[in-house]
Amino acid sequence: MKILLISPTQSGIGGIAQHIQGLTKFLEKKEYCVEITSSENTFTIPIKGLKNPSFMISSFLKTKFNKDYDIVHAHNIASALAMKNIKGKKILSIHGIFSNQINHLHGKTLASISSKYEKNALKWADAITVISKEAFDYYTNLGYNVFQVPNAIDISSLETNVDKRYSKQIIFAGRLSHEKGIDSLISISQKLTDDIHLIILGAGPEEEKINDLVKNHKNIHFFGYKNKNQTISLIRGSDILIHPSLHEGISSTILEGMACKTAIIASDVGGNKELIENNLNGITINPHNIDSFVEQIINLFDNEKLRQLLINNALKTVEKYNWNKIGNLYLDVYRSVLD
Repeated sequence: MKILLISPTQSGIGGIAQHIQGLTKFLEKKEYCVEITSSENTFTIPIKGLKNPSFMISSFLKTKFNKDYDIVHAHNIASALAMKNIKGKKILSIHGIFSNQINHLHGKTLASISSKYEKNALKWADAITVISKEAFDYYTNLGYNVFQVPNAIDISSLETNVDKRYSKQIIFAGRLSHEKGIDSLISISQKLTDDIHLIILGAGPEEEKINDLVKNHKNIHFFGYKNKNQTISLIRGSDILIHPSLHEGISSTILEGMACKTAIIASDVGGNKELIENNLNGITINPHNIDSFVEQIINLFDNEKLRQLLINNALKTVEKYNWNKIGNLYLDVYRSVLD
């Protein structure tokens, strides 16, 4: 089977990039022929609001000259135009509900325009995959051929070193943007007691807000972007991972936190509600309920028994999301469109 993966990105620690890395490794291990078209091997404009549109155009032009494939597997709507261009059975993977993402990032006007393009893109695909039940229900109700294939994690490849800087250490790791709940993160951090240290990892458009925050708080530490191994070491060294996203699919960061034996406190949105059973393998809270986030952080430091219960149950949860299982779900989708 000859497979082309199309993605806006294939490197770094972002969710889609990690997904592409894991899927490629799985498919190559199965001895399938895999090629990738991404921003790393096409022209893009690295400016907010222009990167994805420029990738759409450049990937479309590049794939004009591609040979036929058995499977053309595009990730995210930005990859759909290139997918349409190529002969082969077409799979479109959407890592969230696209119109909701655009609304959070760019507002209702652009979301309305983008939804019209999305409708065309969905029609070009022989099958659609989504990572959460929320998205599965949404796109199924629109009448499309949809499969739920969640994010996955390769636990065996995770860095084993532990980087613990403070006796009470909590961490946020992710894109510093509005939809990731950065405003809530800032409000939470300002209410922490001085003995609880928050490490913030990542980069993005809200970075200036974080820089301003750390100037006035000795217990808040912004480390910027770290590579995958450094990030995992710091997650392993943290007692709690907080994840206050405004919307979310099946979060790779939460899966990594579970695998690293770090207790999870996350927003009760999207795929978080599928991953986390409240007070069983993590804690879920309304992303705007700042006081509850702070109360639960303090509670988990005071209640070691509860924190260990969450960690132990989370380890059982994350085992369900290994790449062998999730990769085979993708192969089932491939076979379904080839039959």
